[in-house]
Amino acid sequence: MTDPGEQTPVDPNGDADSALEDLLIFIRDSRGFDFTGYKRTSLRRRIRKRMAEVRIADYHDYRDHLESNSDEFRSLFNTILINVTNFFRDVDAWHYLQRDILPELLSRIKPSDEIRVWSAGCSSGEEAYSLAIAFAEALGIEEAVARVKIYGTDVDEEALRDARAGMYTAKALEPLSGELRSRYFEPNGDKFVFRPDLRRRVIFGRHDIGRDAPISRLDLLVCRNTLMYFNVEAQSHILDRYHFALREGGFLFLGKAEMLLSDGERFEVANMRQRMFRRREGDSVPLPPPGSPRLDIGAGQEVQGFVRRRLLNELALETVPFAVIGLDTEGRVAVLNSQVRHQFGLTTYDIGRPLSDLEISYRPVELRSLIEQALAERRTIRVNSVERPVGADETQFYDVQVQPLWTGDGTYVGVVINFVDTTVSTRLSHEVKVNREELETAYEELQSTNEELETTNEELQSSIEELETTNEELQSTNEELETTNEELQSGNEELETMNEELRIRSNELDETKTFLEGILSSIAAGVVVLNGDLRVRSWNRGAEELWGLRADEVRKQYFNSLDFGLPTEELRDTIEECLRSGRRSGPVHVPAVNRIGRSIVCLVTCTPLDGPREGVVLLMEEGI
Repeated sequence: MTDPGEQTPVDPNGDADSALEDLLIFIRDSRGFDFTGYKRTSLRRRIRKRMAEVRIADYHDYRDHLESNSDEFRSLFNTILINVTNFFRDVDAWHYLQRDILPELLSRIKPSDEIRVWSAGCSSGEEAYSLAIAFAEALGIEEAVARVKIYGTDVDEEALRDARAGMYTAKALEPLSGELRSRYFEPNGDKFVFRPDLRRRVIFGRHDIGRDAPISRLDLLVCRNTLMYFNVEAQSHILDRYHFALREGGFLFLGKAEMLLSDGERFEVANMRQRMFRRREGDSVPLPPPGSPRLDIGAGQEVQGFVRRRLLNELALETVPFAVIGLDTEGRVAVLNSQVRHQFGLTTYDIGRPLSDLEISYRPVELRSLIEQALAERRTIRVNSVERPVGADETQFYDVQVQPLWTGDGTYVGVVINFVDTTVSTRLSHEVKVNREELETAYEELQSTNEELETTNEELQSSIEELETTNEELQSTNEELETTNEELQSGNEELETMNEELRIRSNELDETKTFLEGILSSIAAGVVVLNGDLRVRSWNRGAEELWGLRADEVRKQYFNSLDFGLPTEELRDTIEECLRSGRRSGPVHVPAVNRIGRSIVCLVTCTPLDGPREGVVLLMEEGI
């Protein structure tokens, strides 16, 4: 059978890709589920699978089906959203988390501080509860209940209902040892429910990682085998949100098919094999300061837009290649970008302090007098080649620019001070002056060497680009294989469920068959069951003892062709009348010879067979 995911739909109004995009936009606008960022290969395969189940080949026809049948949305979402998960999935990765990551993470957090964890794409909750167990094992249950807060999010409301219930079968808990199961789960009928005190520390909510604002101030973010369903652009967008969500030094735990190929500036590798990454210390993107809008589950669109704009402003300031200090109207520090923090040893804790309390106010240059001059003259003041000793034999040079800020209506709002590092250019200029003749002599040699280096660099760059392309292709292939594997696992679980139902049904049929055979065997009279073609379906023990023929000898044989002591031709009219009228007939007195050769009168009663199949039941008794 052809895989529905590989069929090309017939689209009289445009090509297949255009029709699919129209369908995705319709789903987004009508139901709020945005699948436009998902990889088209797997998405097309899942949608075509559902279309095959409802026997629709065209995307436009399927859209009409969705519009006229609201329940179909639920079936489609359940097909697209592959909820494959279990407790401590990929056990080696979880062992690494518990053995190496949690001790480091906990050592960096004050004992009085809350520990914030996010399980994104948590499906039916196994991953979120695995995190609760891991932290309880590391901290102790009482401390975990007091300090740990875990957010579990997903776009699938049905999966979230299962997660909130926290109730699982014994099969689902098989990855847990008996000790862990008894410690963290309580029996509830034929299932087990997660212990209530820890359950209160796990919060579940609907959240679309591609559209909704992220949860903030996280120490650990777990998103395993979820990013692989999104395309490259959507993955980059989601990683921007995750980067903002994590505290400095916070950990990002991905699935085995996912890697951060081009995010080395923001995330460093803690363990590539186990897909564990760390947000870099001193990162260029700060968390929002206290009192600013915080992104969390359910944040409104206006708040999200405001935070995005603010984040963009902060990112732009952070990426400026020179040091920047911003002062408010009272002379207090309002802005410190990453360059000034790195070069002058300042931290975000200096924000809000008066400039006069900081060493930078008078070293390497007296800033207070420059600020007064700039305000008095209402212009930008610039001081070039300011020296700053940083060691016994090393000096840095800066061009310092002090610029007062006014609004359009002339209101003074503060001062911005820029420190442009000119150390390299100043030193080069000095060396050129001192060594001009030597440099001119070596110029041609350096030029030749530079050209060789440029050629080598171009070759290396070309090789690196080829390797990066190959690596990305391999990663894409790996993600696609993992996606297919999860789809197969989901299908296998469905088949196992069907197989279990068939086994139960088979056992019930066997019991019914045994029961009926027992009834027939217990009847002393001969009982023969014929189908509509008058072939033997059943021949009980009473019939065997009466006529001397075994059941296996006569089964499926034409009744009127059997050679035994009963003249079956004399019963033809009686049987046909019973089949035609559907009413019981008889008993008919028929002279016969039993199995021991004795002449008897056989009383034959013909009864129509109840049920979907046509047939009759013959009851044969020896007359007196």
